[in-house]
Amino acid sequence: MFSVSRRAAIWVEREDRGMSDIHDAVPIRDESIRLGQFLKLANLIESGAEAKEVIADGLVSVNGEVEVRRGRQLRDGDVVEIGGMTARVSSQS
Repeated sequence: MFSVSRRAAIWVEREDRGMSDIHDAVPIRDESIRLGQFLKLANLIESGAEAKEVIADGLVSVNGEVEVRRGRQLRDGDVVEIGGMTARVSSQS
């Protein structure tokens, strides 16, 4: 497992090469989910501790705007991006 700074460097390198991972919609069970939980569910990060760090470092955006609140509530249609990887929230409710 890479450290957050090493992962960030890899993501920046991927973006510089024009590489991005576009994820399909990621289904959630409820009407909303916290940002930190969603990052793990979508397999964009590996742990809650990593989520806390990448969010605090300003590496995560929601709907095109940098988000620094791990508890931000996401709803159906929200798009989360981290290091060129993107996932969209899809509510099954």
